[in-house]
Amino acid sequence: MAKSCNCGCNNDDVLAQNLPSLFGSNVFNFRVMKERLPKETYKALRQTIDMGTTLQPEVAAIVANAMKDWAIEKGATHYTHWFQPLTGITAEKHDSFIAPTSDGGVIMEFSGKQLIQGEPDASSFPSGGLRVTFEARGYTAWDCTSPAFLKEDGVGDVTLCIPTAFCSWRGEALDKKTPLLRSMEAVSKQALRVLRAMGNTTSVRVTSTVGAEQEYFLVDQDLYQDRLDLISCGRTLFGAPAPKGQELEDQYFGAIKDRVSAYMKDLDIELWKMGISSKTKHNEVAPGQFEMAPVFSTTNIATDHNQLVMETMQKVAIRHGMVCLLHEKPFAGVNGSGKHNNWSLSTDDGINLLEPGNTPADNAQFLVFVCAMMKAVDVHADILRATCGSAGNDHRLGANEAPPAIVSVFLGDELYDVFSKVAKGEKTCKGSNCKFLNIGVDSLPELPKDNTDRNRTSPFAFTGNKFEFRMVGSAQSIAGPNVALNTIAAETLDEIANRLEKAKNVNAEVLAILKETLAKHGRIVFNGNNYSDDWTKEAEKRKLPNTKTTIDALKAFVTPKAIKLFGAYKVLSKDELHSRYDIYVEQYAKQINIEALTAIQMTKRLFIPAVIYFMTDLGNSIEVSGKYSVVQKNLQAKVGGLLESAAKNLAKLEDETKKAKAIDKVDKQAAAYRDKVAPAMASLRADIDALEELLPADLWPVPVYSDLLFNL
Repeated sequence: MAKSCNCGCNNDDVLAQNLPSLFGSNVFNFRVMKERLPKETYKALRQTIDMGTTLQPEVAAIVANAMKDWAIEKGATHYTHWFQPLTGITAEKHDSFIAPTSDGGVIMEFSGKQLIQGEPDASSFPSGGLRVTFEARGYTAWDCTSPAFLKEDGVGDVTLCIPTAFCSWRGEALDKKTPLLRSMEAVSKQALRVLRAMGNTTSVRVTSTVGAEQEYFLVDQDLYQDRLDLISCGRTLFGAPAPKGQELEDQYFGAIKDRVSAYMKDLDIELWKMGISSKTKHNEVAPGQFEMAPVFSTTNIATDHNQLVMETMQKVAIRHGMVCLLHEKPFAGVNGSGKHNNWSLSTDDGINLLEPGNTPADNAQFLVFVCAMMKAVDVHADILRATCGSAGNDHRLGANEAPPAIVSVFLGDELYDVFSKVAKGEKTCKGSNCKFLNIGVDSLPELPKDNTDRNRTSPFAFTGNKFEFRMVGSAQSIAGPNVALNTIAAETLDEIANRLEKAKNVNAEVLAILKETLAKHGRIVFNGNNYSDDWTKEAEKRKLPNTKTTIDALKAFVTPKAIKLFGAYKVLSKDELHSRYDIYVEQYAKQINIEALTAIQMTKRLFIPAVIYFMTDLGNSIEVSGKYSVVQKNLQAKVGGLLESAAKNLAKLEDETKKAKAIDKVDKQAAAYRDKVAPAMASLRADIDALEELLPADLWPVPVYSDLLFNL
C-alpha cells in the first residue's frame, strides 16, 4: 500500500492556484536577489553571472548575509557546498550557521568567504592520480551562475545548498562541473565569432542549453528488499521472462495508475519548489517504466537539475513504499532506460542558433551551425561514444530500445535534401515552382520548421530546433556528454570563424563550407532505421566506428586527437583526461566485480539451497509414487542437470572473478571482467533462470519478474 507524502499540498485546487508561488520557492533566484540585495550589489552580481566579470569580496559578503537570512527564514540550520565529484553523483558536507559567542551562546553567521570557497577532504574521492591519498586538500568554489537552493528531507531538515566546482589544490578539476563551465565558455566564444562574421552585431553571449528527459523504473519496496541484486547492483542479475512483457504495446502513454500518479504528483511538487521545471510525465514502453521531462535551461543549470531530479525521484519513491531504479537495464528482455539529452545553442538576445529562421540570412546562419555539428560529430564520434560508456549502458546500447554503438546524425530527408541542393547548386521544386537555392539572396526560401520526424533509433537526431543525443544512460550525469558536445562544437565553429573572418565574400565562403562538409562528412548522416542489420553493414562501408563496449570506448579520452581538442580550448588538460580514463575504467571493473560477488552469494545462499530442497521433495515423491513417477523422474533429470551445470558455472565464475581481482593494471583488469567474468555470469544466469521456470513458485527464494514489473 502506498505511503502518504507530507508535502503540504494535498488539495489539487489549492496546488493549482498556488503553483506560481510554489515554483522556485526554495531557490535563491533573481527575484529573491532583487528583493533582498541592495541595487548596486544586485547589479554587480548580475554582471558576474551574465558576463563572467570577477566577483568582488565585498559583494560576496553582502550576498552571503542575504542568502543566510533567507535560508534561516525558510527553516535552514545548515549549509553545504554541493558539488559533483567523479563518482557520477553529488556530494555534500553540512556545516551549521552557528558561531559561539563569549557569553556561551551562539549567533547565526555566514561570511562571503564561506560562500565563495570551501575546503572539503578530497582524499576519499576518485582523482585518477591527480592527487595522492595523503594530499587530502580539495577546494570547492561557488558557481554563481547556478542558483543556491534549499533541500528538504523527509524528517523536515532544511539545508542551504550552494552549487560549487571542486578542484585540487593545484587547480585540476576533480569534478564534472568545472570542465562543463569551461566548455560552455569555449563554445560561446567561437559561436560568437561566427555570428560576428555573418553580420550579427547585437548578441554578446552564446549559451548551450539542454533539456534532459529522464527515464526510470518503479518497483514495490517490499519486493525490492528481497532482491539482493537490485539492492547491490541496481539491476536483476537473474530472472526468467514474465509471461507478459511489453509486446502488447499497452504501457506506453497508457493511463497512469493511482499509486504511480500520487508519486508523480509529489515528485513534481518537490522539483517545482527547487525551481526544476518538470513539464511532462508519462508511462514508458516497458511495464513499470516511466519518464519525466523538464523545460530546457542553460547546460550547467540543467546538469545540476538532473542530478537533483535523480536524487529526488529516489527519495520520493521511498515515501510511497516504492523504489526508483535508475539503472540502464534493470530487467532483461524489456526496454532499458536512457536519458535523452536535447542540446542547442542560444544567444543572450533570444536567438536559437539551431532553429530555421524567417529570412535568407537567418537560414544561412542556421545551415552553418547545423553543418558545424555534422562535422563535429563525424570527427569526434569516438569521444561522444566514450561519454556514454558505463557497465550499465553496455546492456542498453544496441538492444532495440536504444541507439546502437554506431554514432550517426539524423537530419530528416527534407532538411538533408535542402543541404544537398544548396551545396550542389541544384534546383528545388515545389509543384511547378523551381528555384536555385543560393546563400545570402532572397531565393533561399524560408525553411519549414519542425520538418523532421523524431527518429527514435538515431543516436544524434535533429528534432526541429535542437539535437537529441539519445545514447546517454539513465543513471549517468549529463555533464560529460555536454562537455564533449560543447567542445567539439567549439572546435568546428573556430575553424568556420577563421574562414569567414578572412573571406572577401562571406556568402561564397559559407557555400564552400557547406559543400566541403557534405562531401567530407556527409557519411555521418543516416535517416533510416539504426536498429537494422543493414545499417551495421552500411556503417562499416562508410568507415564509421562501431565501439560496442565501454572498455574500448573509453580509450577515446586519451588519444592524441582528444588531448589536442580539449587542451586547445582549455577544457581538460592531458592529466585531467588521463585521470578520467583511469577512474571510469576502474569504476567499470568495480561494478562488474560487485555484480559477480552478488551473483555468487545469491546462488550459494538462495538458489542452490532452494533447488536441493525441491530435489529432496522430488525424491520423496518418486519413492511414494512408484511406477507413476515418470513425470517426477523427468523433472528430476532436468532439474538435476541444471543444478549440476549451475554448480560448474558457479565455480567458473568464482575462479574468473578471483583471477580478475588479482590483476594490477586497471585496463587489463577491466578487460578481464568484460571478457571472462561477465560471460561467466551470463552462463550461470542461464542455468538459474531455467531452474526458476521449473521450481514451484512457493519455493523460489526471490520475487520474479511478473511480481516486480506488474505489482504497483
